[in-house]
Amino acid sequence: MQRFFHPSFFHSSSSAATSLALTALALAITAGIALPGNVRASAFQLKEDSAKGMGRAYAGSLTAGEDVSVVANGPASMSDVKGTRLQMDITAIKFDATFKGSAVDSQGRPIKGGNGGNAGGTIPVPAFFLVTQPTERLHVGFGVNVPFGFQTKYKRGWVGRYNGMKSRFQSLDATLSASWDVTRNFSLGASVIAQKTNVELTSVVNINGAGYLTLNNEVREYLRKKKYGPAAIKAMLDQMKSQIDMLTPPGTDGTVSLKAHNLAWGWQLGGYWKLTPDDRIALNYRSEIKHKLKGNARFTVPPAAQKSLVVFAALLDWEKSQFPFRDTKGDAVFTTPRVITGSYWHQSDKFGVGVDVAWTQWDVFKNITVTYDNPNQPKTVDVKNWDNSLYTSVGGDYYLTNKLTLRGGLAFDSTPTYSKTRDVRVPDFNRKMLSLGVGYQPTRHLDMDVSYVHVFKGVAVLDGSPSPTGDVVTGEYKGYADVLALSAQYRF
Repeated sequence: MQRFFHPSFFHSSSSAATSLALTALALAITAGIALPGNVRASAFQLKEDSAKGMGRAYAGSLTAGEDVSVVANGPASMSDVKGTRLQMDITAIKFDATFKGSAVDSQGRPIKGGNGGNAGGTIPVPAFFLVTQPTERLHVGFGVNVPFGFQTKYKRGWVGRYNGMKSRFQSLDATLSASWDVTRNFSLGASVIAQKTNVELTSVVNINGAGYLTLNNEVREYLRKKKYGPAAIKAMLDQMKSQIDMLTPPGTDGTVSLKAHNLAWGWQLGGYWKLTPDDRIALNYRSEIKHKLKGNARFTVPPAAQKSLVVFAALLDWEKSQFPFRDTKGDAVFTTPRVITGSYWHQSDKFGVGVDVAWTQWDVFKNITVTYDNPNQPKTVDVKNWDNSLYTSVGGDYYLTNKLTLRGGLAFDSTPTYSKTRDVRVPDFNRKMLSLGVGYQPTRHLDMDVSYVHVFKGVAVLDGSPSPTGDVVTGEYKGYADVLALSAQYRF
């Protein structure tokens, strides 16, 4: 399934707007489609593009044969797809994520609210693949699938509302692939990938906390430039803090929403070897894809906040059009990680068994830097420092008859996040998975597959996840997922 990522709001309070929009955009850039874990990939990575492969927990995903989804996952393996074939998959991912914990603001005061309810839901993930064989040794294919995505949504008034409310991220790939049979037993394949990423993020703005950030940063710096001494600065800040609490007491909330998008390009390269008539292996490399998301951040603030902005504007010489919490444009760079996949399959008359190992380089995800058009919203860096992750699976097919195939598999997927870097938008954890599937061939032209995966319940600990305005959420998530996939493949 997927997972996702969240950008803590900006940590510089030159503007509360910076905080919000920045978190939104940054998060948008780095997130995915399911939640405390995608069913078969780390963080916000998704694997759900083949019901046939899912039935065996994607063991032998590049080597089991008869699966047109290799167009997007391992182009060299198209060597085993003879003639022209069309495959369509639809997957429903139902995930559950419930939080239990508490939150405090930047001054250590408890934040009132509930636990947000079930942040999960049910998400459809479609896929489409086509392969044809122009010559005996050349195979070409085209595919559309969703390799990264996530979505979470909390109830209004929950304690972590300043860290995130709704997060929706999706990367849609259009892949053009080709493979060449170098020899009878060895093939090379390559792909060009066009990736369109869309993001939608909403959060609640802690107006009181934004005021404190502005005092501690912009106002403090302003007073230093005016040559005020430490004692005078402290006295003036203490006086302004009381005014902030009077004008915008704790619980004075605004909102921010962000929508952003980008189109970027990547590539794949792989090899496929038939070691013996019954054994084959494949190796595939998928490049990272660098995005520069561009979007609009829209804010709503209560009347009391407008009064506070006027006070700060008079002191800091803000132009009205450049006040914090004003709608603005922004951009941020985000890179989807490179992935290396190794796949093995052994074939016999009555069964086939395989193994898959996939390494994802999440350590490229060190921080998110967001730049805003509003000059009073400076660049913001959100540090993530994720680890690399490893997916391993074993599974196989049992050919009950020449028309009916039974499948099963087990998998373990490590999370790139840990308690110090985990957040409410992507509460990811290590996943243990069990898969079952059935394949049926009603005619010589048509294959139909149905598969089911259960992700066993896991725990994701949040060890003080901060918001842009310094609010800290502490607690844990418990989550699990159920996935159902249907597929049809037609041989022309």
